[in-house]
Amino acid sequence: MKSEYRAKRTRAKIHGTAERPRLAVHFSNQHIIAQVIDDDKKVTICYATTVGSKMTGTMTEKATKIGAEIAKKAKTAKISKVVFDRGSKLYAGRMSALADAARKEGLEF
Repeated sequence: MKSEYRAKRTRAKIHGTAERPRLAVHFSNQHIIAQVIDDDKKVTICYATTVGSKMTGTMTEKATKIGAEIAKKAKTAKISKVVFDRGSKLYAGRMSALADAARKEGLEF
C-alpha cells in the first residue's frame, strides 16, 4: 500500500519532454527494465532490459549493466539529460546502482 502512494507521489512531479525525457525503471523479482520515454508524444525512445538476455550475476550487478546500456542507447538517440522516475521503489541499492552506472556513462539527471 505504501508503494502505491509513493509511486503516485513521485509520478505526479515527473513529466518527460522531448528535451528532457523520463527514465522509467522497473524491477521485478528476476528482471530489470529501463525505458526513456517522451510523455508529450507518448513514445518510448529507447529501452534496455534483462528479459531474453543471458545476463548473470546478482540483481545489483544486472542493474549496473542495464544502467550503462540505457545510457549508451540514449546517447545514440542524442539524449544527454533525463528525468529519473524511480516509481514505487526507494532510491537505494539496485536503484542507486542503476542510476550511478547511467551517470558514469554520461547521462545527466
